[in-house]
Formats: sequence, structure tokens, C-alpha cells
Amino acid sequence: MSDESRPSPAGPPSAPAQAPVAAVIPAAGRGVRLGPGAPKALRALNGTPMLIHAVHSLAASRHVSLVVVVAPADGPTEVKSLLDAHALPERTDFVVVPGGESRQESVALGLAAVPPEYGVVLVHDAARPLVPVDTVDAVIEAVRDGAPAVVPALPLADTVKEVEPATEPGAPEPVVATPERARLRAVQTPQGFDRATLVRAHETVTEDVTDDASMVEQLGLPVVTVPGHEEAFKVTRPLDLVLAEAVLARRRLNDGY
Repeated sequence: MSDESRPSPAGPPSAPAQAPVAAVIPAAGRGVRLGPGAPKALRALNGTPMLIHAVHSLAASRHVSLVVVVAPADGPTEVKSLLDAHALPERTDFVVVPGGESRQESVALGLAAVPPEYGVVLVHDAARPLVPVDTVDAVIEAVRDGAPAVVPALPLADTVKEVEPATEPGAPEPVVATPERARLRAVQTPQGFDRATLVRAHETVTEDVTDDASMVEQLGLPVVTVPGHEEAFKVTRPLDLVLAEAVLARRRLNDGY
């Protein structure tokens, strides 16, 4: 690749210290690993759709004044009705837009619905319904302090092996390397961005990715981590629903949540 064709590491000016904050929640996925039924974000958790828990978690931050929910292509009306049916902070505005074929496309559609005055944008998985507000605020603070992209992350407890993927399901996979665990982190959401940086990433990175921060990495811009939280886990399989119910039960007992 010639120098002319390399992405420039020079980024746009960082978000002002008090730039208003919007959150985009892609919720258009089907969540097949949870089994048949409603889209994953609409599955009930303690009698309330996971999406509503996720929206509450983001809106709990006094810094977040807009939440954009990216609904299944055929589900904006249903999602709007859900939001209207649940008590959400009056200081926060809510917008629902239809999603695309991929997560990346859905995030781009949500980002396009964010008015230009919002200098900080969070992207949060609807399937992480229990992220604590302190984690949300830590991400926002790091972006406002000048980081173009911020991810909450946790150290790994398990040793990780790099393998040669099997060509058939269930076949043995040869180990090719053992990464140094101390240098690895499990990344969570919300991921936070200087708005101009995220817009540029979505305009520049064309291959499908599952992580918005990796798009910023491809621009040659720095991504930093802040401490994540064990309760910000992703609900992917049926056992995760059981764990999430247990977390909510503990919160009700301790905090009246």
C-alpha cells in the first residue's frame, strides 16, 4: 500500500469537554443462540424486554440526553410502543429507526439519526441490559477528555489459545499459539466515540465488523480502555438469562431496583 492510500492517523478535533451525548442501541438482531422466539432484544428479563433494561441503563446517566434505538426492519412500531409503555427519564429523548441487514449497517442508520450537535456518541448492545451507570459515565468522561474511541474492558480469567479452526464441527483444532493473558481484555459496551471519528469510520471501513472500536483502529486512531464491569455481560445463551435474572434479584434486594 502506498503512503498516499494509507488511512491518515490524523483525526478530527476531540469532543468538547461538555459535548452532549447520544446513545445508539442496535436491537435488530434475531439472537438465534437464545432459541426460537422474539428478537433477542425483545426477550423478557424479569418480565420486561431486555431492550427496556438496556435503555434504562444508558438513560440512567445524567449525561445521556438522546437514545436512538435501531429496531428490526419490521418492528419500529412495536419498539415505539414498548418505549411509550415504560417510565423513562423525562430529560432523555428517544428515537426509533429501522435497522439494516448487519449490525454495522444498523449502527450507521442509528448514527445518521443523531443530530449534529451531539459531539459524543455511545454504541451499546441491547443484549447487555445490566451495564452499571458508573461504567457508562467512565466511557463518556474518557471521550470528553480527548480519546477518539473508548471501550470498557475486563482482564481475562482464563488462559486463551489461538487455534487453527476446524473444517468440520466438533473436530479437534490444533493450537498454534498461547497469547500473553496479561495483555488481553474482554471488551464490553457501551463503546464511546468522538462523533466525527465514528462517522468517519463508518464512511471509510467497508467490510462488516462486529465491533465499532475496531473500525476506528483501522483508521489508525487510538482506542483506549476503561474498567468494565462483570454485570455488563452479554446475554447470548439461555444460561445468560438465568444469570441476568439473578443479578436483577440481587439488585432488587439491595437497591430496590
